[in-house]
Amino acid sequence: MSIIRVSPSQAAQLFGVNERSIRRALKSGDLRYIVVQGRYKINFEDLVKWSQHLPSREEKRDTAGIGQFVEKWRIKNPKFSPSEKVVDNSQK
Repeated sequence: MSIIRVSPSQAAQLFGVNERSIRRALKSGDLRYIVVQGRYKINFEDLVKWSQHLPSREEKRDTAGIGQFVEKWRIKNPKFSPSEKVVDNSQK
């Protein structure tokens, strides 16, 4: 599995927060990053965890960020939905 990294501006757009919030989290060490050609690249997995840390961030993520699209992504056709048996077995 490869690591997904995004820029601070992309992270702000994806999670519905101000870019300054992302930069504060970088400065405080809440988000892991690397520098590529002089630009910050943030670990996407850390962004997801960070977005779940405070209720206000969760709300912004779900109203202005990627969370607003989750319902649209759900598979409604049972032919293409995961089998309940598969889902139940994977959670054990």
